Amino acid sequence: MRQKINVSIVIPVYNGAATIGRLVDNLIEKLNHFELEIVLVNDHSRDNSEDVCIAIQNKYPYRVSFYSLAKNVGEHNAVLAGLNHATGDYIVIMDDDFQNPPSEVIKLISTAMHSDYDVIYTYYDKKKHTNFRNLGSWFNDKIANIMLKKPKDLYLSSFKLLNKFLASEIIKYKSPFPYIDGLILQITDNIGKIKVEHHKREAGRSNYTIKKLISLWINMFTNFSIIPLRVSIVLGFIFSIYGLIYGIIIIIERILNPDMAPGLASLIVTVSILAGVQLIAIGMIGEYVGRIFISQNKKPQYTIKRQYPKKIKPRKK
Repeated sequence: MRQKINVSIVIPVYNGAATIGRLVDNLIEKLNHFELEIVLVNDHSRDNSEDVCIAIQNKYPYRVSFYSLAKNVGEHNAVLAGLNHATGDYIVIMDDDFQNPPSEVIKLISTAMHSDYDVIYTYYDKKKHTNFRNLGSWFNDKIANIMLKKPKDLYLSSFKLLNKFLASEIIKYKSPFPYIDGLILQITDNIGKIKVEHHKREAGRSNYTIKKLISLWINMFTNFSIIPLRVSIVLGFIFSIYGLIYGIIIIIERILNPDMAPGLASLIVTVSILAGVQLIAIGMIGEYVGRIFISQNKKPQYTIKRQYPKKIKPRKK
């Protein structure tokens, strides 16, 4: 008898009470021929997602495990919590908003089974996100090309599949500031991609805010690259040359025209530019040092307040 493929699906839940129940029902219905495990991680939702997730776990005790975090830590930390408890040979990461149809999970698993990719990302003909999120994703993509040396034709979708090897390497990361895609690109370049459907959000509104977007960029800047520090060095060098040249020009003009009035406006502009560059550079260094300090103090990536692990099916005699 052929052994079933072990598949884990990690779903970070945040204010997803309206959709998470139907999503799990659909996943279990469509993936029943796999040895399926669904790992729900409630990222301290403000709605009744926790009660809904507990009800789901009670409904599917042999399929679903549920972990409730003590405080909101963000999507990537919540995903990391799920990866630490996932046991499948293939691990699918997906959102709780039903924009990725459960039927598309089968495409991911099928592609993984017929290839040796460590990770398979998804992409869409047309994304059904809000204009703000699409703009943020576009900018994030361009930054990732520079900071993470991401292939330009790769879209870093939150809907993806990891093999067991990659997941086991990712969970070795212990800093409190994880960025899952950054870790993936640091570990492997054995990357696949497939096109899937993308639907409109069925309920609620996107949790994708400017604050979370900025936090994501800072993680990318400071955790996975020293390019910002190198840029500050280059800017310092450029403005030092500019100051030297400008000073020489002023001296020459004073010699040629002793009656020339002092350039107060140009002085203010020059000082403002130089002061701004210095403050940016100092702030950037402070961000790096601050993160090192917080990491050394062993700030937790997440704290599980309540957990409901799936039950083990009794073996047939």
